[in-house]
Formats: sequence, C-alpha cells, structure tokens
Amino acid sequence: MLVDPLHRAVSSGLVAASRQWRRICHNTLATYEISEACAGPLLAIARLGDGVHQVKVAQAAGMESPTLVRLLDQLCKAGIVCRSEDPNDRRAKALSLTDKGRALAGSIELELTRLRADVLQGLQPADLEATLRVFQAFAEAAQREHGGQI
Repeated sequence: MLVDPLHRAVSSGLVAASRQWRRICHNTLATYEISEACAGPLLAIARLGDGVHQVKVAQAAGMESPTLVRLLDQLCKAGIVCRSEDPNDRRAKALSLTDKGRALAGSIELELTRLRADVLQGLQPADLEATLRVFQAFAEAAQREHGGQI
C-alpha cells in the first residue's frame, strides 16, 4: 500500500519538525533567561488572559496539572505569574501575569512571530491549513486513545 510510507513520513516528520522548532525556540528563550518548559505556561496565560484557571492553562500548554504546578511555582517565585483563588470557585486557582510577566511574554511573542515568519516564509496559506488538519488528526486520535484526557 502506497499510503503507509506516506503516513510514516508524516508522523516521523512531525516528530523531527517538533524537535527542530523546539531547538530554534530554545535559543531564543535562552536570551530571555526562561526555560522552554516555563515559557509554555507563560505564553498560555498571556494568550488566554488574566484570571484564567490552571486547568485551562494545562490544556493550552499540553501538559499534566502536576507538571504545570511545578512550573507555576517557578514562575511565581520569579515574579512573573500570580496565583490566586477564584472568587467564584475557591477550589480553583486563577492565574495572572505580573507587569514583569506581561513584558516578558510580549517580548517573547514578538520574537516568536519573527521566527515563525522566517521559518514559514514562502509557504502558502493552503499549505499551512493542510498542516493544521494533520495536527488535528493527531489531537483527535490522542483524545480517543486517552478518553478525552490528554
């Protein structure tokens, strides 16, 4: 069957491309003295907005809650993130960026925007849309595999 080599190339290419993108981002994040692990939740909070719940940040950053809690401890200690009780649900933790966190997230977003433009230059929107459909297929398979828990 001809599709199997293509499927293998797509899944293998996805893994390789992910590693390459992470390597590119690592060099950029190092200039801001933040780890890639901490940058994920930082950017997720910035994108989702102040007062977002930890659960939503974990989902957006693609990580488990215990992992997120350790990273949030680091970000709070660094004065980048504030954690507080949600006034409507005292069991839930609401996350917000400090002024320092907003400035850092803004600087990182600008640099990542530049990197994306550099890496993706010359690709047509239709190519990028097709790529997103491939990513969605993997995300849906992961949800089915883990009963909705990723």
